[in-house]
Order: sequence, then structure tokens, then C-alpha cells
Amino acid sequence: MATKHVQILKYIEDLPVGEKISVRQVARALGVSEGTAYRAIKEAESLGLVSTIERVGTIRIEKKRRETMEMLTFAEVVSIVDGVVLGGREGLHKRLNKFVIGAMKLDDMMKYVEPGNLLIVGNRDEAHRMALLAGAAVLITGGFDAKEQTKRLADELKLPLISCSYDTFTVASMINRAIYDNLIKKEILRVEDVMIPRDRTIYVSLSDDAGAVMRLSQETGHHHFPVVDADGVVHGVVSSRDVIGRDPATPLREIVRPEVTCARPHYTLAASAHAMVWDGIHLMPVVDGERRLVGVLTRKDVLKAMQTLQKQPQVGDTFDDLMFAHLSDESFGRAEARFSARIVPQMSNRFGVLSNGVLTNLILEAARRALKGAFRGDYEIEDAHVFYLRPISIDGRIDIAVAFIDAGRKTVQLEADVQAEGRRAAKAYVRAHLWEG
Repeated sequence: MATKHVQILKYIEDLPVGEKISVRQVARALGVSEGTAYRAIKEAESLGLVSTIERVGTIRIEKKRRETMEMLTFAEVVSIVDGVVLGGREGLHKRLNKFVIGAMKLDDMMKYVEPGNLLIVGNRDEAHRMALLAGAAVLITGGFDAKEQTKRLADELKLPLISCSYDTFTVASMINRAIYDNLIKKEILRVEDVMIPRDRTIYVSLSDDAGAVMRLSQETGHHHFPVVDADGVVHGVVSSRDVIGRDPATPLREIVRPEVTCARPHYTLAASAHAMVWDGIHLMPVVDGERRLVGVLTRKDVLKAMQTLQKQPQVGDTFDDLMFAHLSDESFGRAEARFSARIVPQMSNRFGVLSNGVLTNLILEAARRALKGAFRGDYEIEDAHVFYLRPISIDGRIDIAVAFIDAGRKTVQLEADVQAEGRRAAKAYVRAHLWEG
């Protein structure tokens, strides 16, 4: 029997796209408390099933696929520009494929307006009406209202008619920024992109015994298995090593360790990979909000995916990309590597000197590059201790010398020395861990 939380999520998922829902409505329809309904709706929002808009409410939207991440819904546009919906609420779930700025004569403007577009324009009622008739939504800038007949037309055509207080240029910039951010998100691998789904996952039941694990290991060649109860809830992970030397009749309840690290499908792969490396996890169960098994991550698949991602072209620049673009490699030796970085104004803090956070990231990136140049395999930073000795001015350069202090089979210790204008500005000690497949 599914829990109330799961029932609510299924109820929301089955609603038609564009349907408006509320906590009270869901609670009444399913006979649950409003608190339970609220928590489930919030999870549905994080899963991309619904969108909540101020002064409009919560609307069932089509969940975005990876290939449509850069496309915004009109509901998202309303949130981005702090807009007010004047009409066409039933079309808020639709996606815009292009936005058009209405800064020309009406006839010329309409040559560029197509179905699925968003026309961004000021107080020009005829343009509002013509765009709606052409199948486009309308965003009115400058805080202007629309005529009542235009609002009725928007309702009739189910095309959003939105008003906001910003000017046209600001609105276009905000929407463009949101599309750009979505392009970056599109490139971020999530657990759901790599995990083995439940229908292809080999798992054992909590009611099984040690003998069943040994037989399954011999039959499949796998050595780690998630352990679930009759409802599919994960209780742990068992390995063939855990059952070696035990009586085959020993129940798994007496063997499985309850402390198990799980991932959720929407988690970033990097975060889950970090946990797998540091905790020595070979197989990580992927669960839903009720800890029901939905799939598994294997160490081998995660490592392969992360290595593939490093070779892919970057669509959008993150803050790290912008920072590291100014870090250049100077030399690589067996015991030391040297780097140089240009300090630009964007790296400063409110006092006009290099931000400690940016400096730390530059040091860690230099350490990663030094490791990559000196050792085989993939290393990740485990911990770092940075000592800030004096402020570093912007519009200058820093030199970072990374020396290898100690290298073991699994870990490497490094020392980073930062010089600015010929004087030591910072010192750091870094430890990295080998990420084995």
C-alpha cells in the first residue's frame, strides 16, 4: 500500500497540464492533512511537476526533459520578472520558443511574431491584440494595464497576458539570463542521468538469507546488492564479503547494516560521487521521498560519467569557469608545478582586494591541475588548510607554486605557496584522495 505522500505525488502527476491546485483541494480530495498535502506539493515543485506563481497559485506543468531545459514556461517568466497575470492563465504552463522585442512599427513587428513566441512590448494595445491573434503570449512592460477586451481575448485563446514594472531592456536581460542559467543546469549531470533504474537493478529482500546473497553473486557476477522490504523501502546494502563464512541460513536482518548512504534522483552526480569516494561506497541506492528503491548508482558508472563530462564542451560559464579562465599553467616538474593568475575586479570583495573565497578556489584548482599533470588516475581534494597572510590587490597577478610533500597509494599531500608582487601572500596545505573505479 503506497504511503499518503506517494499517493499525493501520483495524484498530482495524473492531473492534466495547466490544472490549478491548492493545498486545501488536495487535502480534501485525498483525505489527508493540509500539512501532508503541503509537503507533497513542495516536493512536486522540486521535481518539476508544478510551478507556484504569486497571486496566481500552483499550476501543474509539463516536466522538462533534459533537451528542453533551456526553454522557459510562461509561468517561469512571470516569476522572473515579478509579473502580474492579466489574462490567459490557462496557458501559463506552455513554453515559449522565442521572445520578440516590440520596438518597431506594428506591421514590421508582426513579421517576427509566431505561435509560441513572447512579445515584449510597452503600452501598445493593438500590438497586444495582434500578437495574441498570431498565437503569441504578451508581456507588457512599464507597469501598464491592458484593455478589458484584450484580457478576454487572452482568456479565450489561453495565451498569457502579463504585465510587469520593468522596462523592455531590463525584462529582455532578465529572461536571457534565466535561459543562460538553464543552459548551465542542462550540462550538470544528475543522479537520474546515470543511475540504473529499478527494473534493471538486482536487489535482495530483507526476508532473504545469506545463502541467497551468495547464490545471486555467483549467478550475476555482482557483489553488492540493495536490501529492500516488502514495500520496496531500502534497509541497507549487503555484499558477498558480508556473508562469507556465515551460515547460509542466517537472515539478512541480522547482517545488513542500517547505516546506508542513499541518493535522490534530482541530486547532482558530483555530490553523490563525492560521498562514494570518501566513504568507500561501491553501490549507492537511489530512493524517492519515502526511501523506496528507484535505482542504484555504481562506482564504475559514476566514474565513467564524470570522466566523459570533463571532455564535453561547456555551454555556459559558471563562476568557477570565469575564475579559472584567468589561471594559466607555467611549468610542471616531478616535484613542483607553477601557475599564474590575473586578478580582475570581479574577484574582489567589498574592500577592493582579492576575495579569500576566490583565492582558495584558485589554489585548489592549481592543486588539481598539478595532480593531473603528475599522477595517473583521478584525484579529488579531500581537505585544505589555507593561511591568508596579507591582502592581494586587484589588477595584478599572483604566482602559485604547488609542491608534492608526500604521495601514497591512495592519498597525496601538497603545499601551495602564493606570491604577489614578490611577497608571500598565502600558504596552503592540501590533501587529495585517489578516486578508483
